[in-house]
Amino acid sequence: MKKGILVLGVLTAMIFTSCKEDAASKVKEENVEVAAARDAQATAFPVMAFDETEFDFGTIDKGNSVEHKFTFTNTGKAPLVIVDAKSSCGCTVPEYSKDPVQPGETGELLVKYNGSGTNQVTKTVTIKANTEKGTETVRIKAFVNAPAGAAVSK
Repeated sequence: MKKGILVLGVLTAMIFTSCKEDAASKVKEENVEVAAARDAQATAFPVMAFDETEFDFGTIDKGNSVEHKFTFTNTGKAPLVIVDAKSSCGCTVPEYSKDPVQPGETGELLVKYNGSGTNQVTKTVTIKANTEKGTETVRIKAFVNAPAGAAVSK
């Protein structure tokens, strides 16, 4: 039994000492520079700066479709890409360009509302983009008049 433990200990020592190579000598300098440049670029995010984040259509009649263009500027240091835009309900439809918005350039987000609901309504559009936060939001509001002849609740 003692011989078995001794042989196992010697074999273990040989394995650890034979694998002792200098890993730092295998690192290529150009790979380090490429990784440093990539890591520096990874901290450069686009910034989606809207001219306005909320728009009020005022008073509209039920069923009347309205739309508004939200304008934004990429004030960041990387191209801005909108991945998706979704509204809080099916009555509101956002449209956006799939093309990247370069730093310093402007883009538009068109929001269409079909005039459903009654009284004061507020709808939110959530934009998924490659910004640092990952999502941005804009809102539309309107006071929707009930159709003529409809009962108004108090």
